[in-house]
Amino acid sequence: MPSESEPQTLHTGAPCHDDKQGPETLVEAYPATKGSDPPSLSDEFPEGGLAAWITVLGSFLVQFSGFGYATSFGVYQDFYTQHYLTKETSSAISWIGSVNMFLLTSVGLISGSLYDRGYFYHLMIVGSLLQSFSLFMLSLSKPDQYYQIFLAQGVGSGIAAGLLFVPSTAVTAHYFRRKRTLVLTFVATGSSLGATIHPIMLNHLLNGPLGFSNGVRASAGLITVLLLIACLCMRTRLDSPTTPVNYVAAARKCIRDVPFILMTAAGFLFQIGLYYPMFFFQLDCIQHGISTTFSFYSLVILNASNSVGRVTSGFIAAFTGVPNLTIVATIACGVLNLGFIGLSNLPSAIVLGVIYGYFAGLYIGVWTPLIADLTSDPSELGARMGISFFVSGDLSCILGTPIAGALLTSNYIWWIPALFSGVIALAGSMVYIVMRLVLVKGRSKKQRVLESCP
Repeated sequence: MPSESEPQTLHTGAPCHDDKQGPETLVEAYPATKGSDPPSLSDEFPEGGLAAWITVLGSFLVQFSGFGYATSFGVYQDFYTQHYLTKETSSAISWIGSVNMFLLTSVGLISGSLYDRGYFYHLMIVGSLLQSFSLFMLSLSKPDQYYQIFLAQGVGSGIAAGLLFVPSTAVTAHYFRRKRTLVLTFVATGSSLGATIHPIMLNHLLNGPLGFSNGVRASAGLITVLLLIACLCMRTRLDSPTTPVNYVAAARKCIRDVPFILMTAAGFLFQIGLYYPMFFFQLDCIQHGISTTFSFYSLVILNASNSVGRVTSGFIAAFTGVPNLTIVATIACGVLNLGFIGLSNLPSAIVLGVIYGYFAGLYIGVWTPLIADLTSDPSELGARMGISFFVSGDLSCILGTPIAGALLTSNYIWWIPALFSGVIALAGSMVYIVMRLVLVKGRSKKQRVLESCP
């Protein structure tokens, strides 16, 4: 006979109702003390409020300053190739951006685990300080000193952004359930808005009177201020679990989750080709004789369209479903990667930049919501995001653009990396289709079981 202070689990008396998404499930899922009312859905997820939206704003600023800055590497790729690291190949230079992106998501394995253990504020402070320090150190690097730039921009900034990325995204998911997809896509627009504004600023700073050193310092100052505001805005809502999520146990559970494994494999293949235009579009335009003025804004066009894609992805997913929208976006990106073979003049550059940016934005906008949708236990969200980001994002980032740079060669043979990126992206989209078929089959089986219950 339990005492009144011990937690009890309330049952509905119908075992076959465990899989339902309704009040019965909620009552069974959360313990209640004797004499208390079971928590309601609105109690568990406030779906708004000042603290929630301020936290969303802070997460938005983190994405703007981290992922948004990292995906602006195309400006650095062009500047390093033509002016600052002229002794290095395009492939060697692209390794700087690739390692940065690799660490941005791979460090999520660590930051996600620490977040689940209640170290959210520690991660935000350390990550923000390291990001600011790394960018200011980048401003001190000298021409043709590859290792200095690699350590500051590739390693230091990558680790810093990785400490911030997963926790700042996961903390918003604890405030929302019904609005989660829409809110997470809004947060994701922070990176695309950053990838739109940073190239404009960096092109004018690096190629203007300030030059490389002062230009990077100016951008570092902006990032520092924005991260300070973000740290002041974000607040956790849930206490850290008494027993933190075991990553080994979570990984074993993921291995048995076929849709999650297929999603991760699909993301790995697709994202090998995803970042090719983002890294090489500006250089591609310049090498094809398109005006320097437009070339400096080519990434702005791509990323502005990307931002629109991320904003609209939440609204479109509400009608199509997240898996369906993911499939459409990945197929379109794969085809458009092949379309970069035909880039030769201003109209083709505008069309490819706008359309590719939009569909890439749709994909990135629903990537995190897709992980959240396939995670039944919210306490495992940080762990699953870390695992998925590591395999899908990290390994593909560190492979994709260096391979594309090597295929490009010093002779700038553009059709080869475009063909490679397009084919590998389409292969990823095919695996996403298989994932959806498995999901539909599983849900149909589940529905038949429910219908067979009295």
